[in-house]
Amino acid sequence: MNFIVRGAKAYPAVVLTLIVGAVGLALLATPWRDSAPWLVGGYALVIAAWQAYEMVRQLLRGHAGLDILAVIAIVAAVSVGEPWAALIVVLMITGGEALEDYAENRSKQELTALLKRAPQQATRLLLAPAASGSGVPAGVAEGERTETVPVSEINVGDHLLVRPGELVPVDAILLGGSAEFDESSLTGESLPVLRAADERVASGVVNGSTAITMRAAATSKDSKYQQIVDLVEQAQGSRAKTVRLADRYALPFTIVALVIAGAAWLVSGDPVRFAEVLVVATPCPLLIAAPVAFLGGMSRAAKSGLIVKGGGTLEQLAKVRSAAFDKTGTLTTGKPEPRDVRPAAGVSEEELLQLAASAEVYSSHVLASAVVGAVKARGIALLPVESAAESATNGVEAVVAAGTVRVGKPSWVAQAAPDLRVTALDAGELAIYVALDDRFLGTLVMRDELRPEAPEVLRELRGLGVERFAMVTGDVPATANAMAAQAGIDEVYAECSPADKVRIASELQPRPLIMVGDGLNDAPVLAAADVGFAMGARGSTAASESADVVNRFDRIDGVGEAVRIGKDTVRIALESIWMGIAVSVGLMLVAAFGFLPAIVGAWMQEVVDLVAILWALRAIRGKRRTSPDSGAGRVG
Repeated sequence: MNFIVRGAKAYPAVVLTLIVGAVGLALLATPWRDSAPWLVGGYALVIAAWQAYEMVRQLLRGHAGLDILAVIAIVAAVSVGEPWAALIVVLMITGGEALEDYAENRSKQELTALLKRAPQQATRLLLAPAASGSGVPAGVAEGERTETVPVSEINVGDHLLVRPGELVPVDAILLGGSAEFDESSLTGESLPVLRAADERVASGVVNGSTAITMRAAATSKDSKYQQIVDLVEQAQGSRAKTVRLADRYALPFTIVALVIAGAAWLVSGDPVRFAEVLVVATPCPLLIAAPVAFLGGMSRAAKSGLIVKGGGTLEQLAKVRSAAFDKTGTLTTGKPEPRDVRPAAGVSEEELLQLAASAEVYSSHVLASAVVGAVKARGIALLPVESAAESATNGVEAVVAAGTVRVGKPSWVAQAAPDLRVTALDAGELAIYVALDDRFLGTLVMRDELRPEAPEVLRELRGLGVERFAMVTGDVPATANAMAAQAGIDEVYAECSPADKVRIASELQPRPLIMVGDGLNDAPVLAAADVGFAMGARGSTAASESADVVNRFDRIDGVGEAVRIGKDTVRIALESIWMGIAVSVGLMLVAAFGFLPAIVGAWMQEVVDLVAILWALRAIRGKRRTSPDSGAGRVG
């Protein structure tokens, strides 16, 4: 009963149409049977008038649609004495919203699942004496109490209790010992990940088998999972462009339908033929198939860890002909390993490492974390920093007691330290240069490996019709060329600033162009490309916000998967549209020769619409892409 009540509230027009039909059928069994056609026909004309009003509003907004066929079909059916056929058309129109809601909910279920997994509550520790018998869980120090609060009320610095199997509510620092987490919802990594004390843990991951305490490092709105939620909500809210695909066929289909109906009437001299043709030419729910297919494609992408921000992006992905890639953290693993420390004369290795790491703490680049980690592994303490600033694609500058430390690219560091000497590198190695005020201190040599799946991804893209490939990076030519050769890319643009990347992306032909990147410095070019693809597992928030597709998993094969999903989705959407149009035209021709009574044709059209929508739901299918072992991640 509750289900019926909810349905009546959600779709009152459908319920009213069914009631009118039931009352009309009941009247046929009574002495007032002659009033049944008047009731049914009158109700159909009222709905037609309302649809005509809505149609005019849509036309004024520049949206051509098929409503005019439905309106004419209803009026024609009633006029020639076929009110029951008109009522079936009304049922199709009023039931379209319910059918659309069902199809959309089915097609975007994976996106909805991401929203449902968002943390809602947190257990906050109150550092105050606890009353006896308070039942504080094991693992919480004596004298601490807890309270359950919405995640929106958590502030930076709050101490939190996370019980076994619970979601980490906000980005937080692990206190005490190490702990294992299930990070599959963020990274696709199927195995538990061990995090050490004082390590930052992202929101949305699942705690392992022991209760832990954490210190909030960000508010809910600035935490990792909330950023995913924001992207998903943006994706779900973008439907306008997908509807345009169906709108392209609306006017030609309307003209064809009216021509066939008019010709049938003219040749036969029977106005009933006109109505019989038009009741099978009202595929309004049928053209729901286009947005349903696109939402299905977006849901399929979400299964593979890809958040596609709109149906228009899928259309662009289906047509991609050029691809450009950032290097560090995109084509490479983003997990550089220290290879050598080369201090200048009079500088110790420890001094070089200590100053470099003290500055790199304030850098968002993937290389920075590697430098800091290497220094911590040696047990070298970091220096207090008075202020710090990062220069996109160049490096980071920090003020310590000894002076101003500059860490980054040789050309940028040399501006402060003219005595800088460029060090020799082997293929695949990269160098980080360090200066203190105007004195060159030395070089840290790192090596970042190419992602093992990168060459295969490029081969897959070639098979999908991508013709041109380029690497666009801020790294020096020697390192960039070595990595590009391993990946199979011939066209390399090195030592690029963010402005250079935007200029190069705007000039690359043929179009559309997909640009793949991960860092803060990639945000402008991701926004400028036809399709911006962000490696969001460890990439910057700015890159994810600027991109059209965000990859939650730390694998580059998502690029090929995105292009494949785009092609499949557009193909299925067009198949659904053309299937509906072709069958409708066939039925119109049968009706034009008088072989299809109006009421039978109306029911057949309902079946055609349903089949077309079910066909569009095929866009959801696709094998889920799993993410094998993947690890954490200036130049770029």
